[in-house]
Amino acid sequence: MKNVWRGAAATMMVAGALLSAALPVPFAVHASLHSSQGPNASTNSAAHPAPHATPVIVELFTSEGCSDCPPADRLLYQLAQTQPVPGAEIIALEQHVDYWDYEGWRDPFSSSQFTLRQKEYICVFNAPTPYTPQMIVDGTTQFVGSDGLRALAAIAKAAQTPKADLQIEQRSGANSSQRAVSLRVSLPGLNGGILRHGADVLLAITEDNLASNVTRGENAGVQMNHRAVVRELRVLGRVNSDGAFSANPDLSLPQNWKRENLHVVAFVQDHGTRQIRAASTLSLAEIAR
Repeated sequence: MKNVWRGAAATMMVAGALLSAALPVPFAVHASLHSSQGPNASTNSAAHPAPHATPVIVELFTSEGCSDCPPADRLLYQLAQTQPVPGAEIIALEQHVDYWDYEGWRDPFSSSQFTLRQKEYICVFNAPTPYTPQMIVDGTTQFVGSDGLRALAAIAKAAQTPKADLQIEQRSGANSSQRAVSLRVSLPGLNGGILRHGADVLLAITEDNLASNVTRGENAGVQMNHRAVVRELRVLGRVNSDGAFSANPDLSLPQNWKRENLHVVAFVQDHGTRQIRAASTLSLAEIAR
């Protein structure tokens, strides 16, 4: 089974290289991305997108047990940290699959839920098999997750697509503590035809500045550093026929999650095509306690 995934990844890497050579990505943006310090940098500060930038969801399916994944993990980290694409607010979701957990190292961040989510994408893209690392931009474009040129081009293209106005905020009058947060997620109705089909509203909790010292498997001896690791992913509900939605989710944060590194991400995803129609993010460090 490992050879099947590797074979698919290698084939798609070659195809991705050929395609990326033809894509007009500004050299300055590409150079900025590759000159960033990456996940081993001593600073945790991140660039901020422009005030009216279009949110773009960038998902990475990865595993600490896969030797091809560290470059993709670094790329996602850099995309989220440096925000290199003008007009785009890059919202990263690093999802660790569990099918590598039987190759010598059990990824502490892996979940069968993310494996299932990846398989749903594979069906939509009509791809032969799941593989790692796989990057998916706004639910519409997929490629080998370490291909920086493809990532920049896909994000720039996605930023040109209008999105509905999804809001996340702390619920007024609700009690909040170090380990409990009450939120309101809302979407106004009549979104100008953006939401034409059935769409789900999903909520993710991500954590930055996570690391593992891998002792077995293909990455034995490597310290793996991560940003935007998905700790929880849930479906809040379905957008109604008018394109509106409202929910009041309550979050309970485990003790081993560091609140200062947590973000909440909400997004609207077309139930059939899997395209992301709206997205928003909120740092839990900025919410009053």
